[in-house]
Amino acid sequence: MAAQYGTVVVADRHHQMLGGMHALLGVVFEAVVMVADDRSLIEAVGCMQPDLVIVDISLPSSVDDLNVAHRLAAERPDLRIIVMSIHDEPAAVRQTLAAGAAAFVLKRSAATDLIPAVHDVLEGRTYVSPAARCDPASGLGIG
Repeated sequence: MAAQYGTVVVADRHHQMLGGMHALLGVVFEAVVMVADDRSLIEAVGCMQPDLVIVDISLPSSVDDLNVAHRLAAERPDLRIIVMSIHDEPAAVRQTLAAGAAAFVLKRSAATDLIPAVHDVLEGRTYVSPAARCDPASGLGIG
């Protein structure tokens, strides 16, 4: 099966998580660039001009108090961003989407949710892991 998309940049401090995402994403992307810190992420986005960025919500920005995903979304509104998290609270989902990310994927369900999220985001849709949107009181209007 040939790759459907060009380049994705993935940022996570956990090398085991990066390895798993590389295996999943290598099937649908020509190039999977892995980074473990915010400075490398910013540099890779600037140099590679990726189709998509996937970033751990807990990857802090060393430049300011904002999470690096929020910073990227503010600086590059055209950039498609998927945020991954271990947290499934509705507030985390709302804040992530309001900050400009196109998708929220729970790390615990990345094996089943990441590729559908990639397809949805690159086709212009929003995606939220089903396990993160099961609270009808969340006000998300999805699920």
